[in-house]
Amino acid sequence: MSAADRVRVRGVSIFRPIIYGNTATVLTPKEREAAPSPDHTHKWTVAVRSAASAENSEQVGGADDLSYFIKRVTFKLHDTYANPSRNVDKPPFEVSETGWGEFDIQIRINFVQECGEKAIVVYHHLKLHPWTANGDPEIPPLEIAMKAGPVHSWQYDEIVFHDPYQNFLNILTSHPVTHLPKSKRKPVPFHLAHPASLEASKGGVPEFTSQMEKEEAERLEAARQAIIVEQEKLRGTLIEKERELEKLQKQLAETPQPS
Repeated sequence: MSAADRVRVRGVSIFRPIIYGNTATVLTPKEREAAPSPDHTHKWTVAVRSAASAENSEQVGGADDLSYFIKRVTFKLHDTYANPSRNVDKPPFEVSETGWGEFDIQIRINFVQECGEKAIVVYHHLKLHPWTANGDPEIPPLEIAMKAGPVHSWQYDEIVFHDPYQNFLNILTSHPVTHLPKSKRKPVPFHLAHPASLEASKGGVPEFTSQMEKEEAERLEAARQAIIVEQEKLRGTLIEKERELEKLQKQLAETPQPS
């Protein structure tokens, strides 16, 4: 590797769209007999994948191989699982298990050596039971849940690399991203920020679209603007309190002291 390859390309930002989340299905009676515990009711897979789905695929996302920039994904499961910290060093970056309860999973994404950036950590709440518009848990009888089909819970995200090293930039640009479809071809992943999308998420394996990508960017921008507004409010309150303190200190200084 030449010294020129380890020079950062200033002013350049390049991103890779990913999704992370899980798909869960109810165990059949035969599968429950073979499960590690008789209490287990579902089988599930948690994964990190490319955002676009392959043609005629029966899974959410995963059209692209991410191993050109992701070296390892570590999934931290609930402590009740044997070996709860699972390292996955090659695609597919996923873990499959069975269980009965929902819990938070820590997902740590480590990049290839050429990247030179620290790992990132995201969190996903394992979803086993059907979605409701308000997000409240709904646990139907297993036979009804089985007829309803798989439960999907996926989050779109973009990993942005600022001022990448030249050799890493070369790697990224040599692996073009499969673009998301512009229009809806399948059900869309449900998002609590849009309760009306619940019906649109039903009827099969969901797929992310470029319209959803745009909506997510708009949600992030709206959240950023809300934070700015809140910061300005807090700044105004702080200035007002500082003035009150200054006034009180001045009054205290002018108060005659007892001899």
